[in-house]
Amino acid sequence: MTEKLMLGQKPVLSLDLAKKIAEAAEAEAKKNSWPVVIAVVDDGGHLLCLHRLDEAQHGSVQIAIEKAKAAMAFKRPTKSWEEALAGGRQGVLGLTGVVPAEGGVPIAYQGKIIGAIGVSGVKPSEDGQIAKTGAAVLG
Repeated sequence: MTEKLMLGQKPVLSLDLAKKIAEAAEAEAKKNSWPVVIAVVDDGGHLLCLHRLDEAQHGSVQIAIEKAKAAMAFKRPTKSWEEALAGGRQGVLGLTGVVPAEGGVPIAYQGKIIGAIGVSGVKPSEDGQIAKTGAAVLG
């Protein structure tokens, strides 16, 4: 008996699109004179694009990547973990891959999460503003 193999199609975040997302985020950061690091990951949490703006602290490189990976892994903005922690849910600190700081935002296309953006270097709310701007490239 032969079964028919059905392969689905899924949208994929390309390098070109990752660059456009990072460029939109970079424009928002520059508009506000915020020296940040911007990371864009694919749906597996693998780094596609990294922008370190002039004067950005090097410590923000890994943090931006981790924010993007956390937003992808949990399919939600990292702000949700920040809010949970502020609300007294200390247990989030024990969850592998959680980054309880605003600045990681999933990137969605046609209702599917295809990647994420992470930003680090300024206040968490400012990191979040930049990340949202980048993620909004796809609407």
